[in-house]
Amino acid sequence: MATTIFSSSSTATATAGLPKFDTIRRSGSVRLRPPPSFLSLKPRNPAGFGASSISMQRRSSISSITAVATMSMSTNFPRVKLDGKAVAEEIGDEITDEVTRMKDATGVTPMLAVIVVGEKNHSPVHLENKLQACEAAGIKTNVVRLSDDSSEEEVLDCISRFNEEPSVHGIHIQLPLPRHMDTAKILTAVRVEKDVDGFSSLKTRDEQPPFKFPSVIPCTAKGCMELLYRCDLRIKGKSVVVIGNGTDTDIVAPAAAYLLQRHGAKVTVVHRGTENLKEIIKQADILISAAERAYLVRARWIKPRAIVIDTGNNMMTSHLGSCQFVGDVCYEEPYEWASVITPAPGGVESMTTAMLLSNTLLIAKRALKFE
Repeated sequence: MATTIFSSSSTATATAGLPKFDTIRRSGSVRLRPPPSFLSLKPRNPAGFGASSISMQRRSSISSITAVATMSMSTNFPRVKLDGKAVAEEIGDEITDEVTRMKDATGVTPMLAVIVVGEKNHSPVHLENKLQACEAAGIKTNVVRLSDDSSEEEVLDCISRFNEEPSVHGIHIQLPLPRHMDTAKILTAVRVEKDVDGFSSLKTRDEQPPFKFPSVIPCTAKGCMELLYRCDLRIKGKSVVVIGNGTDTDIVAPAAAYLLQRHGAKVTVVHRGTENLKEIIKQADILISAAERAYLVRARWIKPRAIVIDTGNNMMTSHLGSCQFVGDVCYEEPYEWASVITPAPGGVESMTTAMLLSNTLLIAKRALKFE
């Protein structure tokens, strides 16, 4: 039996109801839900806000979860380390099949334009992983690299050219941008129909509630939902805390909160400067952190047996000048408390990349009116 998590529609915006998650458990075990070819199925019950259709069909035994989670035991309860890479690989295979199907039928290959400004603020490895994932899936890329001291006008000019180029289906801005640039201005310059990151949602905030997705679901929020769903982690009835970064360009927290609420969770949205943050987090059955603050959340803040999804990818520099990327959650500490946790790095960024590919394919299919 196939089920649908997100439904697609060509409608620009939406407030319609989403289909409920169809979660199944076997003797309390968390199981992987690998779908066969969700992108090739015609969506049911369109939600109307531009999300992609992701239909699931169980075809694995209980042993399949070993590809997603590494199990170990503490003195109090079992804990699961979620490996987003394994789930992302499943999704990548599905996208590859669908890209091939579209190319065979139309002769057109999806193309993603990537604009990179400088090398000081982001992870070159993370960028390379995105480009390699596109190549593996059969998605073409057109990468423009600008220097750290480039002006806003140069970036906007690149966006304008890609907005008008018919062969480019999606435009992706590598973040963060240099501090002298107005990030919101640059992100919202991408034409809605080519906005693979979902930043056009920033333009609709004054119209909330409800939250709207003029283009697609933002990649990280969509990746968090996919990870929860495909690993059979229940959402309905749970108390969820989502930590945002408190800036004008935060789309992860409001998008994730909206989706979680529509699937039956009781959601509290906070940011890294919220008073009594520790006490609020202690009540969370599920914690999703998109605070963009290294080691913000400590072990003693985590509710026992909580599910922790850490989207953080924060660069830290040692006194010797070496750099490393770490999460928002102090990983080694709450691992003793949480029942399920994503490591950072290595947990969610692969899912974000997979959703970037998924959104690129979805937008290309819309442009070609291909189902």
